[in-house]
Amino acid sequence: MKNIFRNMGWLLGSRGINAALSLVYLAFASRTLGLAQFGQFAMILVLAQGIAGIASFNTWQTIVKWGHARGDGSETAGFAIALDLLSIAGGLGLAAVAALSAPLWLPVPGDSEGLIFALSAAALFGLRSTPTGILRLNDRYDLSALAEAALPVTRAIGATLAVLFAPTIAGFVAAWAAAELVCGGAYWLLASRFLTLRLKDISLFAFPGRTQGIWPFVFSTSLSRTVAVLAKQLLLLAVGAIGGAVLAGGYRAASQLGQALAQLGEAVSRAIYPDFVKREARSADIAHKMVLIAALAGMASAILAVLFGRLAIDWIVGREFLFAYPALVLLSLAGAIDLTGASWDALLVSRKQAGRALAMRIVPLAAALCAMPWAMSRWGLTGVAGCVLAASAATLAGLGHSVRSRTEGASAPRPAHRLPKA
Repeated sequence: MKNIFRNMGWLLGSRGINAALSLVYLAFASRTLGLAQFGQFAMILVLAQGIAGIASFNTWQTIVKWGHARGDGSETAGFAIALDLLSIAGGLGLAAVAALSAPLWLPVPGDSEGLIFALSAAALFGLRSTPTGILRLNDRYDLSALAEAALPVTRAIGATLAVLFAPTIAGFVAAWAAAELVCGGAYWLLASRFLTLRLKDISLFAFPGRTQGIWPFVFSTSLSRTVAVLAKQLLLLAVGAIGGAVLAGGYRAASQLGQALAQLGEAVSRAIYPDFVKREARSADIAHKMVLIAALAGMASAILAVLFGRLAIDWIVGREFLFAYPALVLLSLAGAIDLTGASWDALLVSRKQAGRALAMRIVPLAAALCAMPWAMSRWGLTGVAGCVLAASAATLAGLGHSVRSRTEGASAPRPAHRLPKA
């Protein structure tokens, strides 16, 4: 637990910097662009992030899992780099299709194709899952936190420059694209200190050919991460496509302010996953303790959102966004639930049950997306946030049931084997 809390301290510290600076560039972007243009900028941003999420593999978990088992992460890192190159190639093609088609189904400016493609390309070339895995395999969460801090710092500087010299959607897109590249470069610069890589290690076939079961693990963990990313992106894009840029802007503001806990949940999951791998015998006990701690933290944060959410919207993004306050409260509750279930998710993945964890996410998400048009037509943004809350609650219930059934199955006494009679 001491090691977990130390790693969580570094990750939560970087998330804290991110959260604080995100308020700065959220305020700059929303107040400079206004409600409608901020909604258009948000749709361009999440579309690019969604493309990177679909195309990329969650390689850091593969490096921690298989690099720890082999005692040397160089071959696993070479395989992960090959996956990253595949992601970039496929993602650029997907970005081109999305950029050309986006104005046909999203309320974005008609000349935004170049912005969408450029931001998508920056997100793809700034992929940092592989260097993240290298640093965590070597237990260097301090360096990972240092590299992660480059993202919000660069965004804040870029947003300031955009306000002063280019107060347009293009100016803020340029700031976000630069932040992705700078953060990715910082990760690789620090991770290279722990990596001894040969050219022949960069292969999609060499390491998997000697490692049984790695491809199912890669696909299931990557799909689980993709579902988690798209849960936010798809909902905002659907809000924009159905309700327009104004509703999309309100949803973006509410989700950034209300779902900060979801980022904490991701940090918790990333901090404890390597320790679950290394200490498999005690992983269930550790996970249950972390769930209790997370539930208390989530409850406290949700209460703060109820009490001070309206004030936060007024001070940070402006009075014209106050209609999103009920959605902010519901999304904060969803974030608290996600934070509670983060430990169970990591536990299932560490036990090579990533497919089960994926099912617990994808089914509630699909149901939420199906119900969202009806909920939006009746209750607006509050209805959308209610769908997110219901999906989070269903995911938590499924993860808890899966962990309990697996734990009970593992602890059940096995029948004694009798020797055959002579």
